[in-house]
Amino acid sequence: MRHWFLGWPRRYKRIGQVCVDIVWIWLALWLAFFVRLGFADIVNPLTERAWLFVMAPLIAIPVFVRSGMYRAVLRYTGPEALLTIAKAVSVATLLLALFIYWYDDGSELIPRSLVLNYWWMSLLLIGGTRVLLRHYFIGDLREVGAALIPFMSDMDRREPVAIYGAGSAGLQLVSSLRLGKTMRPVAFLDDDDSLSNRTVAGLRVYKPRRMAQMLRETKATQVLLAVPSASRSRRREILTNLEPYPVHVRTMPGLMDIASGKVKVQDLQEVEIADLLGRDPVEPDEALFQRCIAGKVVMVTGAGGSIGSELCRQILHSGVKTLILFEHGEYNLYKVHTELAQTVRQLALSVELLPVLGSISDAGHLLEVMQTWQVETIYHAAAYKHVPIVEHNTARGVQNNVFGTLNTAQAAITAGVENFVLISTDKAVRPTNVMGATKRLAEMALQALSQEQQVPLFGQADTAVVSNNTRFTMVRFGNVLGSSGSVIPLFREQIRKGGPVTVTHKDITRYFMTIPEAAQLVIQAGSLGQGGDVFVLDMGEPVKIAELAEKMINLTGLTVRSADNPNGEVEIQFTGLRPGEKLYEELLIGDNVTITGHPMIMRANESYLSWAEYCRLLAQLKTASAANDCDTVRALLSQYVEGYNPQGEIVDLIYEQRQEPQH
Repeated sequence: MRHWFLGWPRRYKRIGQVCVDIVWIWLALWLAFFVRLGFADIVNPLTERAWLFVMAPLIAIPVFVRSGMYRAVLRYTGPEALLTIAKAVSVATLLLALFIYWYDDGSELIPRSLVLNYWWMSLLLIGGTRVLLRHYFIGDLREVGAALIPFMSDMDRREPVAIYGAGSAGLQLVSSLRLGKTMRPVAFLDDDDSLSNRTVAGLRVYKPRRMAQMLRETKATQVLLAVPSASRSRRREILTNLEPYPVHVRTMPGLMDIASGKVKVQDLQEVEIADLLGRDPVEPDEALFQRCIAGKVVMVTGAGGSIGSELCRQILHSGVKTLILFEHGEYNLYKVHTELAQTVRQLALSVELLPVLGSISDAGHLLEVMQTWQVETIYHAAAYKHVPIVEHNTARGVQNNVFGTLNTAQAAITAGVENFVLISTDKAVRPTNVMGATKRLAEMALQALSQEQQVPLFGQADTAVVSNNTRFTMVRFGNVLGSSGSVIPLFREQIRKGGPVTVTHKDITRYFMTIPEAAQLVIQAGSLGQGGDVFVLDMGEPVKIAELAEKMINLTGLTVRSADNPNGEVEIQFTGLRPGEKLYEELLIGDNVTITGHPMIMRANESYLSWAEYCRLLAQLKTASAANDCDTVRALLSQYVEGYNPQGEIVDLIYEQRQEPQH
């Protein structure tokens, strides 16, 4: 029936409202006489004072039309609409009173209290009907009834939810949920003492410490966070307090996402892992942010990857003249270029955006691109970074991470690029895997090049010596949340399927940082470098992966199945360390570290090889990787990469196949 009414043409709805209002005006006028005169002198509108029953709607309806009462959409009426109704009814009553005293010649008895009775009866009937219809059309009439008649709440099949935050965001969320069909808001949680035990939007406000009482009284199964402006440290505190309770915790989108139209208030999300970590990002230094970007031609290698694409987003808003997206994956290049091109159009940015398909293994193509567009700054994010995959493909890892970085650096020197920033990793510190060792060798290439003013290029004729005016910088950090291969999406999917959640080791720890924060700090660190600098980002405290998995399970409203809790819903299974995986990561090889002008960026002072010695290593490494000689590759890495300590046997797929006996 509700959908049938909502499907009426707008004109028919207005005519219906007018007809109903006429009926209520007549009824209000008749009741006004009845309240004053009683049954003994009950009025018959057809025979007594008919002129009054004719004039009442003739006076009131034009006033209602003029006041805009029939333009309002009943589903979305609020306090301002009720105020409009009160004003219109009051004006109509005043005009009717003037007409009565002008028209009445004393032949018929018109009680003086009639006008007052007619006024409040009209308010009750006309305003009350609109309030009831509003709740009927948005579908929460049963909720209103439940507030008045307790047992009616059992008839509402929607999921009961509590809202953390009774401010403006919480009120918006309540309104949105009441328009929906899946969730029924039953209570607020708020730290504000002035709101405790009060009623806001018809819902009781509980203090967070009364969480158990709230759950018992309301039977809420979810808690929705409506604190979009809270800092991450504050959100972490809230989540820590909610974790012990058997409720699914979700969150409202951020205010900027709502304002930009990306999401709606009711588009609830799972709790961000960044909120569990509680790291409040430091506002970027705009001078550092723009030093290597504003008005320049910038090239990002690996532009379609997690870090590369975020670097491009940040660079786009920093006054770049030309942005070259260099990527070997066609689909990734298409995806990032489409996104950035849309941003350029929407913001009317004067940026030349160039999608270039290419590989860092192709030295000639790299040089051609840099010389064609006269590149001034390079952010080198292209790398093979998945530890087990590189462990199974040792030669390709060496060729991409070491020689790919070398190709890019030598092309930059030849093309006269001013700034070169390498995106490195904490796995380069005392590595136990090929990926980490190759990233450390990539760092060492730039350290060696930084010491040379005239560089004899590796792999070219002896006469190929070029002047080095490129400032090389390396930035080392840990895991980023949401990157490809991140454990977080895997955990979410495993929890959704009911488990088990797989963790490699009960004691394994990792550093975490959000992708936008990492990209911002990389850009700023690149501006701080003087040449050959290895910068380390402040990653905060390391996080135990097993504890992170447990928190994610608890905040989904489920419990962990263990020896202490055999009835839990989701089990955590420990599968053993993967090839090349470490229990914990480090950011510094030694203890020699100095501060910089940025509180989140430190400078590491670490040993390196001379360019001549490094070239001798490269020659051996090139021969070994070309032959897929993993024994020699491992021996070279052990000799030249400080702290390299491989765990277990070589697991390169081609190497293993060669070792099997031939039948």
